[in-house]
Amino acid sequence: MLVLYLLNVSNSSQLSADSGYTFADMLAPALTDAGADVTVASPVPVGDPRVHFAPTTSPSTKYRARFDPGMDALVSLIRDRRPEVVVANQIEAAPALRAALLEAGVDALIAGYCHYLPFSFTDTGVLELDPAMNDRGLGRSVLLAFAAGLAACDRILVHSSTAASWTTAAAARTGVDLGDKLHIVPAPRDVRLVRDPADITPPEGRATGIYNHRLYRHYGTARFTRLARRLVADAPVRLTVMDLFGTRSPERIRLDPSPERHLEELATTDGVTIASDRGDRVRYRNLLAGAHFGIAPFRPGCPWSMSVIDCQAMGLPVIGPRTGWLAEHIDHELLFDTDEQAVQITERLATDAEFYLVHAKRAYASTADLTPAVVAARYLEAIK
Repeated sequence: MLVLYLLNVSNSSQLSADSGYTFADMLAPALTDAGADVTVASPVPVGDPRVHFAPTTSPSTKYRARFDPGMDALVSLIRDRRPEVVVANQIEAAPALRAALLEAGVDALIAGYCHYLPFSFTDTGVLELDPAMNDRGLGRSVLLAFAAGLAACDRILVHSSTAASWTTAAAARTGVDLGDKLHIVPAPRDVRLVRDPADITPPEGRATGIYNHRLYRHYGTARFTRLARRLVADAPVRLTVMDLFGTRSPERIRLDPSPERHLEELATTDGVTIASDRGDRVRYRNLLAGAHFGIAPFRPGCPWSMSVIDCQAMGLPVIGPRTGWLAEHIDHELLFDTDEQAVQITERLATDAEFYLVHAKRAYASTADLTPAVVAARYLEAIK
């Protein structure tokens, strides 16, 4: 099977903060091991030299990635590679990709992977646009472009049952019949971030929590900041907060300055330490290994989180709000609705060794089926 994997890298200078790139870096070699001939079209190559590389230009903004697919470049790439399957990791680009295949005279299956949903649903079924995609009211246009992409795909892959439910509901509301196109294929865990729970020592009365998510406003960072203050004040807890971006470009700051503001606020909070892996996965692993538990993001539209999986594969219990995919995936004893419940859970993790070790093993076990080989097999089954 000749697979052309179209990958949009949002921040090529900070690859460790780009979950889509990490996904491809794990998956493409595993697909190759399974017999596929894979070309990754991306601004940067994946690490395995067996995976072919077709260099592309990184879009300057998240909206260009959705509304400016670059037809001329697509047609040339398709004519050159003549794939049997094209993977569109930017769903909104699928209609342009369909048109490019027609122009190039190539009959290939289009598989769209929904790494990101520009919407979510409340518990009462209300569709809410993701504020990250709604600058100047663009959210409705992004939603319709996403729906058009779903319609143009032959196969649609999502991370989780929550994502499948939301994608199906959004498609129905925009007049798109998904038929039997939808498949659940979770992302692979990072093989560099796996630790046997037998090697884990429980905390002895004081625990260190880690928050390893982007500090955008739409990730619920203000809500996390309030909880962080409560935890370090009322629980035997210290927190490490990851600075995943470092110094961002002026263009990105103008579009959304919230990460810089939140980072400054968290840096002045007693009991909170700001840390950076500087793009080094070994350093990142050491930071995770130095913590006792993780904290999930407070993003309402969370259909999946690689950072949560990173913690769990390292045997770190993850606590999180009872919402979206988090409520589907995280053990119910570690979910909370209020700050008070979060404090109680962290106190127990810090002081009850048996409780801690049980959840360390459950965290690790929740990622056992996410090895690259297992995920690649599911991926190939979905796109055949």
